[in-house]
Amino acid sequence: MKRTLAMLLAMLMLLALCACGQTAAPAATEAPAPAAEEPTPATEPAPTEEPAPAEPQEITITDMIGREVTVTPGSYTRVVCIGAGALRMYSYIGDVNLLCGVEDIDNASLAERPKMFDGVARPYVIAYGDVFSTLPSCGVGGPQAQAAEAEKILSCNPDIVISEYEDVEKEDALQEQLGVPVITLKAGPGGVFDDNFFGTMRMLGVIFQNEEKAEALCSFIEAERAEIQRRTADIAEENKPGVYICGLGNWGTTNHLMTAQNYISFNVANVRNVVTDLEAPGIQAIEEEKFIALGEDMDIIIMDAAAVKNIKPLYAENPTMFDTCKAWQDGQVYLEMAYNAYYTNYEIALINTWFIAKTVYPEQFADIDMTAKINEVTQMFYGMDMAEQINAYPNSFGGYQQIDTATFFG
Repeated sequence: MKRTLAMLLAMLMLLALCACGQTAAPAATEAPAPAAEEPTPATEPAPTEEPAPAEPQEITITDMIGREVTVTPGSYTRVVCIGAGALRMYSYIGDVNLLCGVEDIDNASLAERPKMFDGVARPYVIAYGDVFSTLPSCGVGGPQAQAAEAEKILSCNPDIVISEYEDVEKEDALQEQLGVPVITLKAGPGGVFDDNFFGTMRMLGVIFQNEEKAEALCSFIEAERAEIQRRTADIAEENKPGVYICGLGNWGTTNHLMTAQNYISFNVANVRNVVTDLEAPGIQAIEEEKFIALGEDMDIIIMDAAAVKNIKPLYAENPTMFDTCKAWQDGQVYLEMAYNAYYTNYEIALINTWFIAKTVYPEQFADIDMTAKINEVTQMFYGMDMAEQINAYPNSFGGYQQIDTATFFG
């Protein structure tokens, strides 16, 4: 009995020991959420170094009178323009803020200077006269100025000189004296339509790194000429009225006898010029007898506005001076704008061609408004509308018009 009880106690102790040895399984837990990824900061691309601007390179150009000159395009910061028309042509392409001197004739702020063109609209002076008036003198300028004034040019300290003195030896001597490039411009007898004018524009475009403007200007002029020629090409010779051009400037001298037999605007617009048998091709005076003899053939007279100031006193002395002119009797006298004032106003010469074509062939040019045409052309040359200012000049007499022959010269 005792033995049985002892065995039961031993079994109970063994069971208790087994229970104590078991370990409870840990409670199931949710797996921890993966840590949110930190946003990767956007990385800017590594800055690339701007390529250094190329150093200006020397080149050799041939100027418009055949001189080879070494220049460094884009390097010039002090520019002087000398001679008739040089500043005007430079202003079409170059930056006028680079100018370091100006001829007295183009500086309206001076009391003592040549003033013979002050009444004539010179668009480059209209556009940039405020700049010109701040600059020192590089010479007097004007029709009587037949040589460059080296000392005055030197006093302006230019690094390049743009010249219209078309003499190789004198230009070479001036360049040696100044020690800077002297570049000679040229237009030629065809004026704004001349290949030399286009060559000058393109040369300036290269030197002053404005080739785009030079090409745009040349293309515009070519397109204008082509359009005028297109409109007039098929007009039969027998349907062309006889036209006389007068008052063309020649070194400041002009009147009703000053004419030309190869007036470029007539050539472009296919106009029949009544003057055909002169010995020389350029602008010149004809004899009074010849003018009287041509009168019956003059269906239309185109008078340059620059001549009015000279014709008025002549007419006051002799009111019969136009009596033999058919155009005068019929009231077919028209005023073009003065295009020669310290050499050619090239933009005015182009606009005059449109006016002449419209006057002689009104049906073919009925859609052309002269105010709009002036503004279109001056926008191309200068980037601004200038019709109002051009027409307001004293020697513009209000702009393009048909003259009342009974009252205009009264």
